[in-house]
Amino acid sequence: MNKITIGLIGYGVVGSGVVKLLNKRKKYIRDKFQTECHIRTLCDRSIDKKDTSILENCKLTNDYREIINDPDINVVLELIGGLQPARQIVEESLKKGKHVVTANKELIANCGKELFQLAKTQGRHLYFESSVGAGMPIIQMLTEGLAGNTFYKLYGIINGTCNFILTEMSKKNLTFAQALEEAQRRGYAESNPTLDISGMDSAHKLAILVYLAFGKFIKVNEIYTEGISHISHDDIEHAESLNLTIKLLAIAKRENDELEAHVHPTLISKDHPLASINGVYNGVYLTANPLGDLLLSGEGAGQMTAASGVLSDLLNLASRGHDANLHSNLYSEAADLKIRKIDQSRTRFYLRFMAIDKPGVLSKLTGVLGKHDIGINSVTQKAHNRAAAVPVVMLTDYTTEKNLRMALNDIQRWPIIKSKPVAIRMETLA
Repeated sequence: MNKITIGLIGYGVVGSGVVKLLNKRKKYIRDKFQTECHIRTLCDRSIDKKDTSILENCKLTNDYREIINDPDINVVLELIGGLQPARQIVEESLKKGKHVVTANKELIANCGKELFQLAKTQGRHLYFESSVGAGMPIIQMLTEGLAGNTFYKLYGIINGTCNFILTEMSKKNLTFAQALEEAQRRGYAESNPTLDISGMDSAHKLAILVYLAFGKFIKVNEIYTEGISHISHDDIEHAESLNLTIKLLAIAKRENDELEAHVHPTLISKDHPLASINGVYNGVYLTANPLGDLLLSGEGAGQMTAASGVLSDLLNLASRGHDANLHSNLYSEAADLKIRKIDQSRTRFYLRFMAIDKPGVLSKLTGVLGKHDIGINSVTQKAHNRAAAVPVVMLTDYTTEKNLRMALNDIQRWPIIKSKPVAIRMETLA
């Protein structure tokens, strides 16, 4: 019978979920994996205020060093999030000869390269399945199930909060503010939702997926990132009329020796499988060789969903023993792969201008766009209303991000344009 002696740091939503799941699956783990998982010490900075009644024979502390320095603990679960002291906890745990399981996307996205190298040097494992997609096994799929494939494109809906908000706006006709409030009420969004709605949460996760799929460590600030707060019902209605839907997509595409990575709202066909990923569900769509196209989907948020991913890591560790030359220690990269800046990216755009309704507006708009080599495929304008600004919607031909930005900078200075133009990229997914 194997024994995993655990030091758990962080007893919040995910940490308490892990404890519940370990208790519930104790007999199953013992019978199937011949493994006993015992939480020896639990650390939380507010441990005196937490309900720890379900823990048995467990030491409680608010000092994580007691876990790191305990020679009887062989696995540390880091579930506090953020960069510090999480990075210090992981580094010191590895140096003390302990394996580490984390759900910390920000840590892996920003410090993964150094931490993987350290784990390799120390002969320890660093597992991180719940850092992307919670319990949806995207990490294991990329590193094991699809290990023999070459990847060319990756499209991900990897933030449940934003996907829930856009779904509520589309299905229930809620405003952005109303949908966000509902997400907070249900516990899908934090009281300060900036990390989610700004797209930064998706950017952290995309940085991890880029390394796993393309072998390139990319800095989070190298990923062009745009959130969803500017999306309106006008945009959703126009998308519906075109048989399109708006999703916050994390996109990575490789072409020869160049890789582009960005996060932003994207218009995609309602006929594509990703268009059906709604609510708090996540989905990742991959184009690989020789496998072809693949979609993985599942709940990407929630206490027990994330706890499922953490338990999966623990059981992978139990079944593999202490051999460090396995997929969890990713420390080399494709050095010849270059990052293509967003300015060089070519795509089609949906454009919405709120303009005073007067003669000559359309010709003036198309004239400026044409000046910057931007072709127009279609134009839609609401019925005349001289008293107020009306939306003018255009779909462009393929153009570069740089050309579009220059054109929009010229246009938004006009007195007849009453708000910042909205530009949403359009993707024809493979």
